[in-house]
Amino acid sequence: MIKCIAIDMDGTLLNNNHVVSEDNVNALKIAQKNGVEVVIATGRSYAEAKPVLEEAGIECPIICVNGAEVRSLEGKVVATNPLKNEQVQELAKVLDKYEIYFELYTQNGTFSKDYDKAIATIMDIFMSGNQKSEYEKVLKAAKERMEDGRIKLVDSFDHILNNEETVVYKLLAFSLESDKLEAARAKLVEMGNVAVSSSGKDNLEITNIEAQKGIALTVFTSERGISMKDTMALGDNYNDVSMFERVGRAVAMGNALDGVKAKAHLETDTNINSGVAKAVLEVLK
Repeated sequence: MIKCIAIDMDGTLLNNNHVVSEDNVNALKIAQKNGVEVVIATGRSYAEAKPVLEEAGIECPIICVNGAEVRSLEGKVVATNPLKNEQVQELAKVLDKYEIYFELYTQNGTFSKDYDKAIATIMDIFMSGNQKSEYEKVLKAAKERMEDGRIKLVDSFDHILNNEETVVYKLLAFSLESDKLEAARAKLVEMGNVAVSSSGKDNLEITNIEAQKGIALTVFTSERGISMKDTMALGDNYNDVSMFERVGRAVAMGNALDGVKAKAHLETDTNINSGVAKAVLEVLK
């Protein structure tokens, strides 16, 4: 019997308008009324995840930035797995060497040194489902991300990383040059003590080795006395695989990458057809 459901956001819970469909909302509320623990597991920061869920009327804990931060139902930080600032400086050298743009996700928000590439990055995340017909809407959303302060422009990361109070949760790296991205990925993995995954074909998500969705979800369920065998996870990209490898019911979205589908037990409909709702209602029968 499924007692906990963990759900990715982009490409999974959210449709191509980047909102939660009514069917998905209703299905999650039915699950909660039936005593099932619902938790969001996303690569987004809390500041980028919470408003979308709030607008949909979804109230639940959130595993943020791939498990680098966990927030309670009330929004309180209950766990963190950050990178060390000295470690981030070494990671940054690798990304700079391969001319790969990246953003810093910190406890004080997300920082970028390049406006144009920041726009490209969020568009890559939003369009990871390859729905090119939504280009104009995605571009508008990306610009709004900059204008409302969810990402902050700085000339240099030095003053941020030299501040001992800074807590870095994740580096989000982006490049359209796949050879450079793969070379950087290999070097980062070689360095050790970091988890390197992706939420889109043109990006890398770099976190503490313990900051993975699957690890965070394991701790989350354990604290609630729930077995991972009684947990279902839904996702569409490689940063969801660590959950798939641990849960009793791993469900890939119909729009998921083939490599991700291969790691799942089952496949549901696409994110634009409320695949989450279909998978949730099926398991509640």
